[in-house]
Amino acid sequence: MSTTLNHDIITTMRIPYGLRRVPQSAFATLLPCPNEPRPGTIALAQLEKIGKNARLELVSGRPATLHEGDLLAVVFGNRYATEQFEGYARRQGDACDLLSMGGLCGVVESRHASVAEPSKLRILGALGNSHGRPLRLQDFALAGAGAMTSVRPRVLVVCGTSMDAGKTHTAVNLIRGLRLLGDSVAGIKLTGTATGRDTWGMLDAGARPALDFIDGGLPSTYLATLDELLSLYQLLVGHAGLAGAQWVVIEIADGLLQPETAALLQCRSFRDTVEHWVFATSDPLAAEGGVRLLRKWDIEPIAVSGIVSMSPLAMREAQNASKVRCLTAKEIQCGELNKILTAQASQKTNGHSAGKQLLNTVFAVCAP
Repeated sequence: MSTTLNHDIITTMRIPYGLRRVPQSAFATLLPCPNEPRPGTIALAQLEKIGKNARLELVSGRPATLHEGDLLAVVFGNRYATEQFEGYARRQGDACDLLSMGGLCGVVESRHASVAEPSKLRILGALGNSHGRPLRLQDFALAGAGAMTSVRPRVLVVCGTSMDAGKTHTAVNLIRGLRLLGDSVAGIKLTGTATGRDTWGMLDAGARPALDFIDGGLPSTYLATLDELLSLYQLLVGHAGLAGAQWVVIEIADGLLQPETAALLQCRSFRDTVEHWVFATSDPLAAEGGVRLLRKWDIEPIAVSGIVSMSPLAMREAQNASKVRCLTAKEIQCGELNKILTAQASQKTNGHSAGKQLLNTVFAVCAP
C-alpha cells in the first residue's frame, strides 16, 4: 500500500547527487521498503545520528550541512573503499548507514581505522511514483546510444594502484592537455561510488560531456558483473561519441587488485578498445609492481603519474624501476603527452573501423 507524500516532505527532503537523474516530480508516494533492498532501490530516510558524513552532496553539487532529523532521499548500493567503508545494500530492521556523501546507503561491514562511524539512518519507506510503483535508479539511466558515430572517440584510460593514488587529478589534467589539440574531450568516471567530486572535476576541466556510472543507472559499481560493466562502458562511450567527443578520458576507480578493476583490465575485448593507458600511483615501489602487473595483462602504460610525481626523487626512482616515463600533473596539463598521442594517431587510423566494431560488441563474452 502506498501513501502520498505531502508537500512538506517533498519540499524539505534532501535529494543527493546519486539521484541526480531522478526528476523531483517522480517522488510522489511512500511504500513499504523491501526486506532485502537491491542496489538502485530508492528510499526515504531520516538522519538519526551524524557520523563520518556530516554533509550531503546535493544534485546541484552543493555540499549541504546535515542536521539530525533531516529527511533524505537515498539509494541502496554497495561500497568498496579501502580508505573508508566496505558496505552492502542491506538494512537492519529500519536502520542502515550513510555510505557516501552522494547519498548511497546500506550497512557498513568494515571501515578504515582512521574513519569515524558512519552516519546513522532510519528508513521510513521506499519512494514511489504517482502510480505507487517503486522508483529504481536504473529506470532513469541514459537511453541506449544506438549505432556508433562514424568516427569512434579515441579512448585513454587512467588506472592506479589504490584509492587516493591521484587518478582523478591525472585524468583531469589529461583532459586539459588534450584540449590543447583543439579536440573535443569527454570525461567518464566508469567505476566507483555515488559522489560527484570526480565527475564535477572533469566537467570543470572542460570535458564535454562528463559522465559516470549513475548515468548508466548504477549507484556504485562494486559487485557489478563484468557484463554490466561492459554494457555501461559501451553506453557511456557511445553517448560521448554522439556528443561529438574525439577523445574520451576514462577513470577506473580503486586499485588493480579491486575485483571489478581487475576483471575489466584482464578482459581482452575491453583492452582492445583502449588506445592508451596512464598509470597513477603513490610511490616508486607501487609504480614498479603496478606496471609489472599491467604488463602481465598485456597493458603498456605510456606514462606514470599521480602522487608519486610530487617528488622529483620519487619520480626518478619510479621511472628507473618501471622503465616508463614519469610525468607531473603540470607536464600532462601542458600537453607533454600530446606529441606521443598524435604521433601514434596515423598508426591508429586504420584500426578505427575494427575498434568501432569491438566497442559495439564489447558486451559479448569476454576472453581474458
